[in-house]
Amino acid sequence: MIRKLKSGQYRIYSRKVDPKTNKRKNLGTFDTLEAAKRHEQEIQYFKHKG
Repeated sequence: MIRKLKSGQYRIYSRKVDPKTNKRKNLGTFDTLEAAKRHEQEIQYFKHKG
């Protein structure tokens, strides 16, 4: 999940809520939406790599 911050940057959050904190984990902050999308694809690739 990518959200735009007030600073104009984009942050990737985990899709599931962390049961300890009841919040989503911060998975990285990026200057452009394209960079955030590219990194999210990399995250998904490594999560499902067998």
